[in-house]
Amino acid sequence: MTTPVSIPEFQHVADVSRRARRVWIVFAALSAIAIVAALAGAELYGRRSSIEALESQSRADATLKVALLRAVLERPRALPLLLAEDQQVFDGLASSHTNAVDVLNQKLERLVSGTQAAVLYVIGPDGIAIASSNWREPISFVGNDYSFRDYFRRAIEQGTAEHFALGSVSKRPGLYISRRVGSAAAPLGVVVVKLEFDRLEEDWRDARRPVYVTDDHGVVLITSIPSWRFMTAAPVPQEDLAAIRNSLQFGDAPLAPLPIMRPRIIDAEASLVSAVLPGSGEADYLRLFAAVPTTPWRLEYLVPTDAPIASAVREMRLLTLAVLVPILAIGAFLLRRRQVSAMKIAVEQGMREELEWRVAERTEDLSRARDRLQSEISDHRNTEARLQVVQQELVQANRLAILGQVAAGVAHEINQPVATIRAYADNARVFLERQQPDPARENLGAIAALTERIGTITEELKAFARKGRTAAEPVELRDVIDGALVLLKSRFSGQLEALSIRPPAQGLRVLGNRVRLEQILINLFQNALEALEGRDDAKVEISVAETSDEVAITIADNGPGIPPAILGSLFTPFNTSKEKGLGLGLVISKDIAADYGGRIEVSSGDSGTTFVVHLTKAKP
Repeated sequence: MTTPVSIPEFQHVADVSRRARRVWIVFAALSAIAIVAALAGAELYGRRSSIEALESQSRADATLKVALLRAVLERPRALPLLLAEDQQVFDGLASSHTNAVDVLNQKLERLVSGTQAAVLYVIGPDGIAIASSNWREPISFVGNDYSFRDYFRRAIEQGTAEHFALGSVSKRPGLYISRRVGSAAAPLGVVVVKLEFDRLEEDWRDARRPVYVTDDHGVVLITSIPSWRFMTAAPVPQEDLAAIRNSLQFGDAPLAPLPIMRPRIIDAEASLVSAVLPGSGEADYLRLFAAVPTTPWRLEYLVPTDAPIASAVREMRLLTLAVLVPILAIGAFLLRRRQVSAMKIAVEQGMREELEWRVAERTEDLSRARDRLQSEISDHRNTEARLQVVQQELVQANRLAILGQVAAGVAHEINQPVATIRAYADNARVFLERQQPDPARENLGAIAALTERIGTITEELKAFARKGRTAAEPVELRDVIDGALVLLKSRFSGQLEALSIRPPAQGLRVLGNRVRLEQILINLFQNALEALEGRDDAKVEISVAETSDEVAITIADNGPGIPPAILGSLFTPFNTSKEKGLGLGLVISKDIAADYGGRIEVSSGDSGTTFVVHLTKAKP
């Protein structure tokens, strides 16, 4: 088609139109830039304002939580001070009489019931507990040695101590507040009150926002998430970790780091983090810090940010669009009106010619695009057909390569029964000449059995050499495994003893083509046996597992494993660790499995390699 030429007297119409298009392109580009920039600014402002508002709201909540924690701490702190001056405590420590200790046990039992303390107990100067509020319970502290505890040693040396630890008897965490009884020169013992924070932690859990308290090493002591207890909120030096573990302060806790990642500092008391909570995926949180007065502890409070930030950003974007879109619409209206006024006369003079020119131009463009698209479609179809042919040829080449490897051994397998047949035939002739039909009949039966064996071997070879049907059909899995072993028997006759086969259930069928599925198993069996050549402890385990929809064939060897450099690209063409291999066997096996809706998985290590072939289970 010939492109029409604009009529000279209407050329100015085209010029005006081109200028108008350029103006609209510039206007559209500037509008798009303005919208993108405004939305980006709205997002930044929305995030910042949302975080600031969230921090302000949550700061008051964190302060309240610190106040409640202080209330739990402060009330029982006076108990050791009072008991250290109590005459009955002096009597119990100074006297060896049972009556004094019994009186002290009962006193401690009464006191603990009216306080928030979990246990009150008195320890002698040798570290052995002589009296306890839980003296009636199976986990009584009486008689236990606490001389190794930090709160006991520091109380003896310094007069007072506070120490958070896991109970050596109760196995429950708590804060131990201790005070020396007697003077530093002549200590009589130590009074200890243990605080537990179960009720406080339960209140925190009800709020559904993670809260935890850390000590000066960053170890989590009190938490609304039980699995986070005794984890670390910050890296702890190795020497400190060793000292903590040796002191048994937290039992055998591994002191692993909390699942909190990528902190982005906002200020000294807040940061944005990503965290993984039990039972949920990774999410973003605002983490607030608040010191706990009178202790070296720090309360950390996690507030979810995804929903508030998303809501704030959405509102700011809507507000931005509500302001910006009318402004752009007014600008477009004014620009359009100006262009209409400028082009009115030119459009009226050249409307018909301009319309015909545009229609012709668009028609030609569409025709060229259609022809080009048809050509590309044809090229794609031809390429796809060539790829399918190449893939089939590769599969057949791999099959014939395997066939060549086992051909020599199969010839040996056939020669043996042929020689035996000759001997049986000679014997039968002699028996017939002697008029002995029964022995002759037995020899002929043996000859028939041997020919059947030869026929089985040659049929497997003929079937394997032919190109397998690509259509999926139900195939007996036992036949596939037996066929693969028949073809490998001659080449690996000395190694097949290493195979430990747990055959599939009788009648178990999979979808595929027997010859092509045999090709997969031959490749995998052959790889496993070759990896074990020369090993006295060679072992290959073959097992089958089934589900309602799938059958998994596992081939596991105890060979040296696959090098990591090769394992990552094991199913890439021409990737092999064999000197004479082409690196196509596994690639083709994977493609065959995929053709029938299956897959091949591999894992490898120093103890061997395991391949798992997943195939679709045939319906009964």
